[in-house]
Amino acid sequence: MNIILLGPPGAGKGTQSANLVERHTMKQLSTGDMLRAAVKAQTPVGLEAKAVMERGDLVSDAIVSALISDELAAMGESVGAIFDGYPRTEAQAHSLDEILGQHGRKLDHVIELEVDEDALVERITGRFSCANCGALYHDTANPPTVEGVCDNCGVTEFKRRPDDNEETVRNRMAEYRAKTAPILPLYEARGIVTRVDGMALIDEVGDAIDAILAS
Repeated sequence: MNIILLGPPGAGKGTQSANLVERHTMKQLSTGDMLRAAVKAQTPVGLEAKAVMERGDLVSDAIVSALISDELAAMGESVGAIFDGYPRTEAQAHSLDEILGQHGRKLDHVIELEVDEDALVERITGRFSCANCGALYHDTANPPTVEGVCDNCGVTEFKRRPDDNEETVRNRMAEYRAKTAPILPLYEARGIVTRVDGMALIDEVGDAIDAILAS
């Protein structure tokens, strides 16, 4: 099973990908993670990417395609792929088709986690974590039992990500819509796009995705 998981930052793609990896024989392929791993391992593609980044240039589609191809080859045929953050353009979508074909694979599902923008802003801007143990909290949905005290370790210091503010979140939403708009019609024409309510409870979203994969 090979799927693309779409959704703006904060929609829960990371959580659902991790759950899919646990429940199914699948691997999450994040281009950013693969790029950092290839550079660290000094693979041929990683060295090429490192040289490009050191010049201050953007990594080309050709390099990203090579990363994905190498990863698919290393995974073996029995492991499914969850593509996260790729493709983002029409050209990358066609490139992914070619790569999958080279490895005897095909794209089975494109699943988009739909969110309400105002609710997503509240979800993201309200989240914070313990500065000591990293336990996650939310101003309204999951506050500490005792205000100002971490339930897990008792520390009274918390932190918020500096980019978890309304302006940044709305800019991310606009960027997501601009990037996904060109590729969704390609997959809709194939009848492989399904939308899931990303604002539902985590387990409910997971169950909906499982039902899609089983169909």
